[in-house]
Amino acid sequence: MLEKGLQKYALWIEICVRLVIFGIFIITETAEPFHRQIQPEELWLYKNPVSESFVSSSALWIIISTVPTLVLLAFYIVKKDKVDFIQGALASLSIGLVGLVTNFAKLIIGRPRPDFFYRCFPDGISNVEMKCTGDPEVIIEGMKSFPSGHSSLSFSSLGLVSFYLCGKFHVFNARGRGQAWRMCISWCPLLSAGLIALSRTSDYHHHWQDVLVGSLLGFSLGYLCYRQYYPALHDPNSHQPYIAFESHLHDVGDIKKHAGPSHPLGVGDLHQLAKII
Repeated sequence: MLEKGLQKYALWIEICVRLVIFGIFIITETAEPFHRQIQPEELWLYKNPVSESFVSSSALWIIISTVPTLVLLAFYIVKKDKVDFIQGALASLSIGLVGLVTNFAKLIIGRPRPDFFYRCFPDGISNVEMKCTGDPEVIIEGMKSFPSGHSSLSFSSLGLVSFYLCGKFHVFNARGRGQAWRMCISWCPLLSAGLIALSRTSDYHHHWQDVLVGSLLGFSLGYLCYRQYYPALHDPNSHQPYIAFESHLHDVGDIKKHAGPSHPLGVGDLHQLAKII
């Protein structure tokens, strides 16, 4: 009884889970991180110049939200598959999860950014106590280097799009092998995520370790969330969400039940099975 009730409101439960995750993410965005002590011999790591981000935070959010949406809409317009559209949208859980994990890691670790010295001392002159004289908000943001949020978010979102496209185009199973265009289209989002991640070292906002760990984190959680709703990429049915298999199995069971154990399947039943399969 309880299970049926949960199934009835499953979509609303999924939406509520995402709202809670997003709410906690917003709270952690403004929280103050651990103040890590900087030793004199490592100060050179944080003396890179302050520069504008090649990919700003606002641009990042536009990219990671619009690209998956446009891809899902494109397939919905072509296939008219509402179930696939909903399941693909639910797989975007990876964005919220990776954002939350990334923020908690930033707050606990508190690693200074490569440009932290000039955030702390805008005039380039330090003091013996190493007491910062810059803008407090800029300084706090400068303590959130590890892992890279741009890297983790871009790989969780655009990586998810790549997994989705690989599944649709059967890149890793017999139906799609040997067709370069399928692979190239499917890997474009992943390549874009890599470029965004690498840009964070070029604009001195992250160390290479931050980018590497952030990228692996986003890629891993993106794949895990994708697999919650879709089969493995080498599966012959990689283009369909799991829920489609379940509904097909129920339909097949209903047809067999209708035929009965002592009655063979008729022509009409066989046609229905063919449509399902």
